[in-house]
Amino acid sequence: MLRLQGEMIRGGTSKCWIFDHHDVVATGVDPDTLLLAAYNAADPRQIDGVGGASSTTSKAAIVRTSTAPGIDVEYAFAQVGIGDERVEWTSNCGNCATAVALYAVHHGLVPVASESTTVRMLNVNTGARLTGTIPTPGHTAPDEGRAAVPGTAALGVPVLLGFEDPAGSTTGLALPTGRALDTLTGPAGQVEASLVDAGAPAALFEAKAFGLQGTEPLAEFAAAVPALTVLRRQAALAMGLSKESDPVGHAVPKVGVVARPAAYRTTDDIPVGQDEYDLAVRMVSMHAPHPAIGLTSAVALATAAAIPGTLAHRVARQTADGTLRLGTPAGVITARAVPAADDASPTVLLHRAARRIARAELLVPVLEGRPA
Repeated sequence: MLRLQGEMIRGGTSKCWIFDHHDVVATGVDPDTLLLAAYNAADPRQIDGVGGASSTTSKAAIVRTSTAPGIDVEYAFAQVGIGDERVEWTSNCGNCATAVALYAVHHGLVPVASESTTVRMLNVNTGARLTGTIPTPGHTAPDEGRAAVPGTAALGVPVLLGFEDPAGSTTGLALPTGRALDTLTGPAGQVEASLVDAGAPAALFEAKAFGLQGTEPLAEFAAAVPALTVLRRQAALAMGLSKESDPVGHAVPKVGVVARPAAYRTTDDIPVGQDEYDLAVRMVSMHAPHPAIGLTSAVALATAAAIPGTLAHRVARQTADGTLRLGTPAGVITARAVPAADDASPTVLLHRAARRIARAELLVPVLEGRPA
């Protein structure tokens, strides 16, 4: 039985176990084997591990300080399988980045300032650079706060999360195919798609192509998930993210549907008016509808909505100040694009909340994977 120190932190609408890189290395086990055992990934219920049996609660980040210029902390993000003994290392998670920022402040990985502290982060999976700014009055790392985000009634420490120069973070191009519109072949035939890379690669489709309004409850949107799963594979090939010989991935690209704003009710039965947001969106997380929206997907949508010719631009209400309000199943999430001083793409800012839930010593039943 291996012993591994970890900290569970809620970042936004996700729960993420944070591990120190040196602690992971000290186990002598490769990270995949370690996480699969710790989370009991083979079991769809993850009943004998620390996983939460959903895509938003089966996440991890392995963190260490950085020697790179302009970076305080590097982290590798892991999406751990549920009933699937596989760990996806190909994507980033903004909610987990929110958790990493709070972890870094509490563990002294960055000097704490007097009023607020900004943690400069590098996601090693994708090369994305992010910032997380946390209030630290009196040089004190906060344990609690009054910030809220759609998707949970829980409050937490406010974190202003910034995605720096997000366009082309994985492929080098905001439009990896060079086109604002592509045509992919799904189970029902050809369908228009906008393939965008900003924050994370994303494949976006119009909701009406699947007989949807884009404001459906999760149970109704779930009917489109099988078709979107097939189209995700086609998008990965078109964007150069996979080759035909590669195994099918379910984390990248992000995939979902967009539509014009219309009145709807959130999963908590709160009414949202047509004029309260700018773009309706429903996203897939691994094999299921996302209960809100991943932050990297929000960045991709904010970028796509600003590019003429994309499906997101076609149906979004355009604003003059770089703000885009996204109508998600959990409620309205706002992203704001701030122009960069140089030729970089605009930084995208989102308001999040984080809370430390537990510090623990995990007892991991790893029987294989240790070096001889």
